[in-house]
Amino acid sequence: MSLHLFGIRHHGPGSARSLLAAFEQLRPDCVLVEGPPEGDALLALLADPDLEPPVALLVYAPQLPGRAAFYPFALFSPEWQALSWAIRHEVPVRFIDLPQAHRLALPEASEAPEEQEEAEATQTALPTLRHDPLAVVARTAGFADGERWWERLVEERPDDQALFAAIAELMAELRRDAEAAGLVTDPLEAQREAWMRRQLRAAQKEGYERIAVVVGAWHLPALNGEYKVKEDNALLKGLPTVKSSAAWVPWSHGRLAAAGYGAGIESPGWYHHLFSTARQVTSRWLIHAAALLRESGQETSPAHAVEAVRLADSLAALRQRPLPGLPELNEAILTVLCHGDPLIFSRIEQPLLIGERLGRVPESAPTTPLAQDLTAQQKRLRLKVEAQWRDLTLDLRNATDLARSQLLRRLRLLAVHWGTGGERSRGSGTFKEQWRIAWEPTLALALVEAGAWGNDVASAATRRAIDQAQAAESIPTLTALVREVLYADLAEAMGPVLAALDARSAVAGDITHLMAGLPDLAQLLRYGDVRNTATDRVVQVVRDMTVRITAGLGLAVSHLAEEAVTPLLQLLVEVDAAIALLDDEALLLGWHTALRQLLGRAGVHGLLQGRACRLLLDRGALDGEEVGRQLALATSIGTPPEEAAGWIDGFIGDSGQLLVHDDHLWTLVDSWVSGIAPERFDEVLPLLRRTFSRLPAGERAALGRRVRGSSGLPSPQAAVALDNSRAAAALPLLKQLLGWEVSPHD
Repeated sequence: MSLHLFGIRHHGPGSARSLLAAFEQLRPDCVLVEGPPEGDALLALLADPDLEPPVALLVYAPQLPGRAAFYPFALFSPEWQALSWAIRHEVPVRFIDLPQAHRLALPEASEAPEEQEEAEATQTALPTLRHDPLAVVARTAGFADGERWWERLVEERPDDQALFAAIAELMAELRRDAEAAGLVTDPLEAQREAWMRRQLRAAQKEGYERIAVVVGAWHLPALNGEYKVKEDNALLKGLPTVKSSAAWVPWSHGRLAAAGYGAGIESPGWYHHLFSTARQVTSRWLIHAAALLRESGQETSPAHAVEAVRLADSLAALRQRPLPGLPELNEAILTVLCHGDPLIFSRIEQPLLIGERLGRVPESAPTTPLAQDLTAQQKRLRLKVEAQWRDLTLDLRNATDLARSQLLRRLRLLAVHWGTGGERSRGSGTFKEQWRIAWEPTLALALVEAGAWGNDVASAATRRAIDQAQAAESIPTLTALVREVLYADLAEAMGPVLAALDARSAVAGDITHLMAGLPDLAQLLRYGDVRNTATDRVVQVVRDMTVRITAGLGLAVSHLAEEAVTPLLQLLVEVDAAIALLDDEALLLGWHTALRQLLGRAGVHGLLQGRACRLLLDRGALDGEEVGRQLALATSIGTPPEEAAGWIDGFIGDSGQLLVHDDHLWTLVDSWVSGIAPERFDEVLPLLRRTFSRLPAGERAALGRRVRGSSGLPSPQAAVALDNSRAAAALPLLKQLLGWEVSPHD
């Protein structure tokens, strides 16, 4: 009876190759792997060809939303190869780490003891020794980081025999140094290792002769030493427990490389290539890089690839390496294939070094009812689950595209953000939406959490929307929710959401919240029928909101602080456009009456009065004569120049065509500007410059010509006197060039 400990680095292709070779020589009769025991019941699925890495074991606590753990596995992960070997050879296999049933029940973070903090504060390299021992060894060996050192000595190492013994000896020395420096293992780490030792003893008692134990290299000294059962039991006594469940979920190379995961790696695409390519590793990698460059539009010939192979081999020889590593290959790609241009290399860096490989989970794998319903809808609607971003243009007149839009919106309500966007496509009418979709592996956890709202997507989204409506504190939030519920076709949620909006609107003390929420609802009423959605129930809420806005507008815009004027100006424009969309004469008349009252109301900023006048003019509610009168009042002698400039700014807005074509308005503005006292002109000039600088170039040029003409200065055309007799002499030749008939008199 013997234990055989194999210390590995998570996601290491060299470790995986060496481990498989060691297993073939040892032929263990029991395999124990660092990992969550909750996953033991799912290991049989490794025999299913539809379970394709990268995948992850998701362990979660149903009653603790947000508390979960992922255990990712790639094809080149030593743990995955150990598990697969055991399943292929029908050898008993199980996980031996501390169950997540205990770990999820522990507090999320614990503070380090003061003594440990003091010890770490007095050391330079030793804190890294505790958190990343390989980094310390790498720096000692002259490498920039532990990743490069491990790649060179382990992942690219051809010798399989002495690897694990050397790793065990190295880790034993590092652990001794850490303990001597006072950097003891934290309590959770000690509990994990005590649990592992308990599982090793249990396997020995079961009578297995050749037990293979695959764990992270740092744990080797703790499993190989002499530890008493009584001490381990004391460490594990009284651990809190919570109910936990597990499931296989798809993972991706992008997530393996993501920051924040402790065993993450920088180049999973390279590691996958190292493990899966038995021969011609260098040339095949560079051929792959050349193919990616051609796909990106960069011309790359076979001769380029050959030259890149030669350069990579030469660099490896100069650096006394048996084979080119990733640094040499990157330099060869940049120099030869990318012609030394980092921008060209950046086009292929992501797909080459990381790749967007997404794993696959068989349909028979245990999962939540909500995930099962989503999978069925994905198949029915032919929505492919992919790791890379994909653009979708959905035509809402098509039943399938309409259902896709509704599904993506329902998932968004459940905080499962598979798709982003949903806005109407420009230039495509109101019946098309633009989406971008990509399946992030962490969405599996979001699905688990969303399962608390229901067993299918529609019912879960309905309950979640109702809960959000009850908790919403602002009217814009509720109006946006109404839009999402309507577009997601959640009829059962519409009543409660509208009731919440109506109740909130009725007690709103500040109508700016109503003004901010109205445009969304108006758009919904205008374009909702394209989606075959019933909007009748929204109409009354919109009418009530509009009436309240109209009644309270005067008070809302009076005596505003300067910084509040511009946001309210934007709301004024948006509400005017929204009410025009409603196609309701009574509401439109009431709104125009409220705008008219602003024109003569004391305490209303000139910017708002000018914009109100312009809106009324554009809608035909004011004629040119009345507008001229309002402008004359705004620019009268008794009005401070800065207030008059604000009125003109609000009136002109983004269009100066009125001043170009209306002589009366032009004369009023021209007279006002000419009459500003010289000592005040410098104060008003920045306001005028801001007003006219927003206008299109053509309008500014037209206004400039009017200024030149009204000032008595000669126009550019008038500055050149035309000699008609000389011009007539050129006409015969010009007609010939143009192919016109030349008369005998010419």
